[in-house]
Amino acid sequence: MKLLDQYIVRKYLSTVFFVLLIVTMISVAIDVSDKIQNFISRPCTVKEILFTYYPGFMIHMTGLLLPIYTLIGVVFFTSRLAFNDEILSILNAGVSFGRLLRPYLIGGCLVGGLHLTINHFLAPTFNKSRLWFEHTYIWLDQDKGKTSNVHILLEPEVKAYVRGYNKASKTASGLRLEHFQGNRVLSILDAETATFKKEPNHWELTNYSVRTFDGLRETFQKHILPLDTAINLKPEDFVYFQNQNEEMTTPELYEVIARDRERGAFNKSYEIEVHRRTADAATNIILTIIGLAVAGRKVRGGMGLHVAIAIGIGALFVLLSKFASSFASSGTVPVAVGMWIPNLIFMVVAAVLVTRAQK
Repeated sequence: MKLLDQYIVRKYLSTVFFVLLIVTMISVAIDVSDKIQNFISRPCTVKEILFTYYPGFMIHMTGLLLPIYTLIGVVFFTSRLAFNDEILSILNAGVSFGRLLRPYLIGGCLVGGLHLTINHFLAPTFNKSRLWFEHTYIWLDQDKGKTSNVHILLEPEVKAYVRGYNKASKTASGLRLEHFQGNRVLSILDAETATFKKEPNHWELTNYSVRTFDGLRETFQKHILPLDTAINLKPEDFVYFQNQNEEMTTPELYEVIARDRERGAFNKSYEIEVHRRTADAATNIILTIIGLAVAGRKVRGGMGLHVAIAIGIGALFVLLSKFASSFASSGTVPVAVGMWIPNLIFMVVAAVLVTRAQK
C-alpha cells in the first residue's frame, strides 16, 4: 500500500469510528432519557442496565446505522481535505480520480467486512440480552405468540393441535398429534397434558390415548402412566416477538426458515432480515463512493454544505430501505430483489456523481 493509500485509509477509518463513537454516545443519552422512568419503576438492577442492556443496544445501533456513519465520516474528512486544497494538489500531481478512489474503496471494504460480521453474528448475539431486558422490563406486551387453539404442522405428515398452552409452566393441555399419509389418517394421539422436560424436544405426556387406523379397522389404547417422548415441538413455538429475528445469527435464521417451510408456516421477516444484513454491509462501499464524489470539490458552502448533503442522502437511504422492506414483506417483489433495491438505486446515483466529479 503506497503512502497516499495509507494516509487516506488512516483518515477514513479514524473519522468513521470517531463519528460512530460520538453518535453512539448521543443515542445512549437519548435512550436513557426515554427509558429512565422504566429503569426506576421496574425491578431491574444497575448491573443489568449497564452490562446486559446497553452493550447490546450500542452494537445494535452500530449494525443498524453504520452506513450512515460511514457516509458522514467520509464526507467530513474529505471535505476537510478539499478545503485545505489537498484533493486539488493530489489531482494536479497527475493522480486520476479513479486512482484517488482506490484507498476509499479499501476503507469501504474494511468497514463493510466489519459490518458484515456485526450484522450476521455479533449483533444477534448481543441482541439476545438486549431484547430479554426489553421484554422483561420495558415492553411487557410485545409477546405476539398464540396460546390457545394452536395448529402446527410439525413434519410433512404430522400435525399437532394444542387446546391451551401455559408459558410459565411450559405445559400444553389438550394435545393432539395426527399422523397421516396423503388423505389417510394413520394414528391419532390425544394427551390431557404435555409438559416440556428438557432439550431437545422432550415432553412428558399424561393420561394419553392412541388410536390407530388400518383401513376400516380401528385400535384404541388408553394409557394412565406418564410417557416421556420426543416431539418436534418447542416452547418457543408459542412465543413470538415482533423483533425476534434480530436475536438470531444468520445460521440460526436459515434453520428457522427451513423449519417453517417444512411446517407450511413461512415467515418472510426472517428472510428479509438475512438479506438486509448483507445488503446493508454492501451499502458502506456505495455510500463511500458517493461521499467522495460529493465532498471532493471545494465549494462556497464549505464543510457545512457537504455534511448537510450527506445527512440528506442518509435520510433518503433510510426512507428507501423502509419502502423496500414493505415491498418485500407484501410480496410485491421477491425478498432478495426488494432488499437490494436501495443499493441498486444508489449505485446509479454513485455512477452519475463520479462521472460529474471527474470533469
